[in-house]
Amino acid sequence: MIDRLAVILPAAGASTRFGGGRNKLLEPLNGRTVLSRSAGAFLARRDVTLLLIATSSESAMRGAMGDLANDPRVKFVPGGASRADSVRAALAHVPAEIEWVAVHDAARPMVSAELIDRVLLAAQQHGAAAPAMAVSLTIKEATGPLPAKVERTVPRSSLWAMQTPQIARRAALLGAMSNCPIPADQITDDMQVLELAGQAVWLVQGEEQNLKITTQLDLELAARITTSGR
Repeated sequence: MIDRLAVILPAAGASTRFGGGRNKLLEPLNGRTVLSRSAGAFLARRDVTLLLIATSSESAMRGAMGDLANDPRVKFVPGGASRADSVRAALAHVPAEIEWVAVHDAARPMVSAELIDRVLLAAQQHGAAAPAMAVSLTIKEATGPLPAKVERTVPRSSLWAMQTPQIARRAALLGAMSNCPIPADQITDDMQVLELAGQAVWLVQGEEQNLKITTQLDLELAARITTSGR
């Protein structure tokens, strides 16, 4: 397995879909904040030597981290206008001697050690890897916003919903981001830049419990999972 890993948590978003003018990363989740749980999953690992939190509000994020903010591996860096901008900014702070970088949604507090291990192994074997779940819903293509005419039904047998952490070599990710042919605000997935650069990305099985906190309903579901023993 990889013996040195840097982790980037993009945390500069506005949480507009969460509602109430609240930052979802600062929300309590059974005794700890969402951000603390996400960061803690990686800080519990010996192979994590650096954890970068890209944010527009260091004081708020530092407070949400609690005692974990004092871990010498934690570093707060300025975030950007988009997720891709935040990841690129954080990458600049990863020393060249750390070969591998994991980018993880700061709003995915339920990530398991087993899932991280699975992605790490695939990344080491293939160069870049990410977890994914099979798409179970029927997908229609239409030009929105709705109401709109259906253009076609998209076969879902080859569709996968992406999760994080997404892991790749630092140099490959930095190079792909520096030469990305599309605007940063159009990048919705960290592995997308590697795909655009013609590099292979492999998928591994994700986990249903590795949910992303987007709405208050997501937070309620996460609380139920942690209460039940996660």
